Amino acid sequence: MINIKTGLKIDVNDICSLQSIANEARKLIIDMAATPTGCHIGGSLSVIDLLIGTYAKYIDDNDTVIVLSKGHAAAALYATLYIFELVKENPALTYGSKDSLYIGHPNHKIDNVRFSTGSLGHGIAYAAGWALGKKLEKSQGLGIAIGGDGELQEGLCWETAQIVQSKEINNFVYIVDCNGAQNDGYIQDISPLSNITKRFESFGFRVEEINGHNMEEIVSSIDVDNKKPLAILANTIKGKGVAAIEGNPDSHYAKITDRLATKWKRGIV
Repeated sequence: MINIKTGLKIDVNDICSLQSIANEARKLIIDMAATPTGCHIGGSLSVIDLLIGTYAKYIDDNDTVIVLSKGHAAAALYATLYIFELVKENPALTYGSKDSLYIGHPNHKIDNVRFSTGSLGHGIAYAAGWALGKKLEKSQGLGIAIGGDGELQEGLCWETAQIVQSKEINNFVYIVDCNGAQNDGYIQDISPLSNITKRFESFGFRVEEINGHNMEEIVSSIDVDNKKPLAILANTIKGKGVAAIEGNPDSHYAKITDRLATKWKRGIV
C-alpha cells in the first residue's frame, strides 16, 4: 500500500521489511536515550515492534486511531512517526530539550499524535471513546490502544473494559505490551496479574496471545470481527534488541553516552 499522507510505500505483508524498519526505529530510541535527558528506553524497546506493525497496517486509515497509552514509551512513538514520515524532524535531534515538542510523553501538538497521554490508563479510555464515536457514525474505523501490563494495575483500564462491554464497543482493540516489568521492578514481585486472559474474557473480549516481537504474529493478530472487542496479549522483553539491558527492570529509564549508544546500535541488525 501507499501511505496517502506521505506517499511512502508500505507493504504490510513484507514481514522482513517491517522487522528491518523496527530495528531502525530501535536505533532512534537509543539515540534519544543518549540525549541530555535520556528516555524510558526499556519499555520503548519492548513496544516498538507492536507500534511498527500496527501503524503499517492502519497508516492509511483515517477513521482509525492508534493511541499509545503507556505514554512513558513516547520515544518509541516518535521513532515510529519519523520512520513512517508522519513527522518531518528527526525526534532524536531535539528530544527532551527546552521548547522541543518531543517531550517524555506523547504530545498532541505533534503531527499525527491525536491524544496526549502519560497518566496510565487514560489512553485506553481515549481509544475506546474514539471507537464508540465511530460506531455511532456507523464507520468502519477502530480505536486501538497500546498499553502495558504494569498499566493494568490502574483501575481505569478495567473501568474502560466495563464500558466497552456495556456499550458493545466491538471496534476496539487493546494491545498489551506484556514485558513483565515496571518502574520499580518485576510485576510478579509488586502486583502480580493472574489470569489476564480470563479477566478480559469476563469483560466480553476475544483474546489473542502472541509473541510481541514476531512481526507476522503482530500483523495477523489485529483481525477485528466486529463481534467482540479484541485484547492482544503480546509477550515481549523489556529492552529488546540491546543484550546488555534485555529483561532488566532497571532499564526502565536510562541516560547513556554517545559512545555506548554507538555500541548498542551496532548490535542491532
